[in-house]
Amino acid sequence: PLPVREQIEVVGHAVRAMYLYSAMADLAGETSDAELLAACERLWENVTLRRMYLTGGIGPTRANEGFTFDYDLPNETAYAETCAAIGLVFWAHRMLQLDCDSRYADVMERALYNGVISGVSLDGERFFYENPLASLGNHHRQPWFGCACCPPNIARLLASLGQYVYSEGEGGVAVHLYIAGSARLRLNGALVTLRQETEYPWDGRVTLGLEVEEPARFTLRLRIPGWCRGAAARVNGEPVDLSGRVVKGYACLEREWRNGDRVELELPMPVERVYAHPEARQDIGRVALQRGPLVYCLEDVDNPVPVQRVILPADAEFSVRFEEGMLDGVVMLTGPAVAVSDEGWEGALYRAQCPARVPITVCAVPYCVWDNRAPGRMAVWLPECA
Repeated sequence: PLPVREQIEVVGHAVRAMYLYSAMADLAGETSDAELLAACERLWENVTLRRMYLTGGIGPTRANEGFTFDYDLPNETAYAETCAAIGLVFWAHRMLQLDCDSRYADVMERALYNGVISGVSLDGERFFYENPLASLGNHHRQPWFGCACCPPNIARLLASLGQYVYSEGEGGVAVHLYIAGSARLRLNGALVTLRQETEYPWDGRVTLGLEVEEPARFTLRLRIPGWCRGAAARVNGEPVDLSGRVVKGYACLEREWRNGDRVELELPMPVERVYAHPEARQDIGRVALQRGPLVYCLEDVDNPVPVQRVILPADAEFSVRFEEGMLDGVVMLTGPAVAVSDEGWEGALYRAQCPARVPITVCAVPYCVWDNRAPGRMAVWLPECA
């Protein structure tokens, strides 16, 4: 293998690679090693632009529990180990400390809300080692594993989540993740308490309350996620023009902050269709659904036909509703689709007649909560028709 300073693509075991790259980023920061940082940036681009699943999962193959080649992202056989997604969160967080750029926080959030959280059941008693993006109904969480790295790794990350939300530096504080809670920081000599109120990721409204001992001038940097268009902010009820204030994906609000100041951030969350790069051969002609940071999937339990027979029309619009009594409370997407009919196939595996397509209504749930109910098929990427 090449020395790490010369590497241009991520290779080998996905989890170990993430830990190695995290250490490289740490060392580059501690020693101001520009060459090592450049290697980290090259490897980051390779994994996030060519070798990462939509869910933030990485490492497509069981053979080496790791990487293969660019754009090789199979769905049913995806390995995408939970520990690898956690490792990507670790690495993203370290890169973010070196450069307050939302491209790192966006990946950190994508992996956290999709590829990591999917690794544990809602009751906290069962775990995924592998996280495929499609299932025939035979992939389920297990109580434990012979090599039980993933369960304690999930626990470790969730227990330490507070350190991923904010960071100090450059004369202020950056908000990387939107999670209800509070933090106490010392900024420019002043003790500041930030109290964050939000229903994120179900809702894009975020309120930050500030408590300061005395008026203090500093910059509050609010991440505008890459999936968000039309973000809006208000300070003490007054609209703030964000044009010209967004630097590397962060809205920079510099002012003298006083006790009781309130910042409101609105991040619109429409349902979006997502398409894969044309070189990602497994997803050609397919579409995925995403709302906010959450990737969605279809499960048999919610739909009138097996999900592998579902086709999404290109103009189908999805409605959004919060189902409080479902899966501990989730936002579900509902919309029109068509199903390939299974009528007339008795005694035949192939035929010259095109199968009929019938209109149906489909429901999608966040990928992170799949396989918490009745066993069945699941799919993230679905065929699309005109």
